[in-house]
Amino acid sequence: MFDKILEINTAVNDFVWGVPAMVCIMAVGLLYLIRNKATQFTKFGDACRHTIGKIFHKDDADRGAITPFQALCTALASTVGTGNIAGVAGAIALGGPGAVFWMWCSALLGMGTKFSEITLAVHFREKNAHGDYVGGPMYYIKNGLGKNWMWLAYLFAAFGTLTVLGTGNATQVNTIVTSIDTAVQSFAPMSDDGIGTLNLILGIVIAILVGFVLIGGIKRIGAVAEKLVPFMAVFYVILALGVVFLNIERVPGIFASIFEGAFNPSAVTGGIVGSLFISMRRGVSRGIFSNEAGLGTGSIAHATSDTHEPVQQGLFGVIEVFIDTIVICTLTALVILCGAPEIVYGVNAGAELTISGFVASYGDWVSIFTAVAMCCFAFSTVLGWGLYGARCIEFIFNEKVIKPFMVVYALVSILGATMDLSAIWGIADTFNGLMAIPNLIALLLLSSTVVDLTRNYFKRRGADDTGEWD
Repeated sequence: MFDKILEINTAVNDFVWGVPAMVCIMAVGLLYLIRNKATQFTKFGDACRHTIGKIFHKDDADRGAITPFQALCTALASTVGTGNIAGVAGAIALGGPGAVFWMWCSALLGMGTKFSEITLAVHFREKNAHGDYVGGPMYYIKNGLGKNWMWLAYLFAAFGTLTVLGTGNATQVNTIVTSIDTAVQSFAPMSDDGIGTLNLILGIVIAILVGFVLIGGIKRIGAVAEKLVPFMAVFYVILALGVVFLNIERVPGIFASIFEGAFNPSAVTGGIVGSLFISMRRGVSRGIFSNEAGLGTGSIAHATSDTHEPVQQGLFGVIEVFIDTIVICTLTALVILCGAPEIVYGVNAGAELTISGFVASYGDWVSIFTAVAMCCFAFSTVLGWGLYGARCIEFIFNEKVIKPFMVVYALVSILGATMDLSAIWGIADTFNGLMAIPNLIALLLLSSTVVDLTRNYFKRRGADDTGEWD
């Protein structure tokens, strides 16, 4: 039965992530690049100053909201996760080094796409019965496109509810247990039965922790993310930079293989990855899995921010994608390509490939530290996606179903800890693609709104002598 499900999923996945999907994702990114005058590049300096610069700036948010920086951290918590670690490893193993190039391309366009998603989410958000801000693709479809498009909003919410169980939970927990298993095996080899028992225990513990944080609501999620995300990102970047410096003589050749492999993957992988489209598909799909640009999910967290300027919050999304993919995914790719002793192309890989790159450079002792970093990455992602699932199911039904959903969502952690890696990633990839379709349609139809909001905002800022943000 399960084999049949995987067979159906493979067929759907091949269609969802086929040529039409690649064209749509890139086309929407190019549309916003042109129509919005490359805002992600021309206003990049502004975005840096007013996102990174807010790390030590403590503002209290109104009831039903979190601070803009907490919104950024909550969204980053959902993006900076296994997509950066296991996702990059899988993209390289299945698409060759050239997949990294296509990750970069999707990220550079995705910076504009995510800016637009967040701008629309804040502009069209609502307050629910408890006074909490709610927003995201289902709300900008509902309030931006009108009642004739409500079916599209419900379609996004339905796919979103299913996606969070795999993308937001199962894949993340699978990475946590994989990293812990690798660390344990480095010092005390265990039998398969012992590893299975350990994974089950880990799944139960994670489920309890997830339930505790998520049932506390958006304020608790934002508070945890605000403390966890900056720490884990800096910690991981330092470890990765160490690998790069220890293998600095190999770096020029690595970049050469990335660019050559993007257009001639067979030359770099010994013919195992023979198609340019396979390399592109793996790079783009895993890049989107990592930074969520085009999925619309990150905008759900930003819609809860205590801000009155949609465009101002939208610029946080530019930095989000940049940090996630251009910085962290690139460092992960360099760790793998510089440090991993052996890459088996054509076979799916996960966190263990990234860990092998660290271990080869530092020794077995580093597996403990990489396991801690990866656990922080993945756990924070589970929290961020838990919020997304709650908002999606609330849109379909009402706020009364949120807590029961949170319980189910937490229990999925146990499945993620014990399921097969390939099955989890395949199903997650499929639902990611299905969720992106209604969001991309909405972005296409609402592009004029984003352009008007952006132009008016910077016109007002230009007339303001102080130039300060709220």
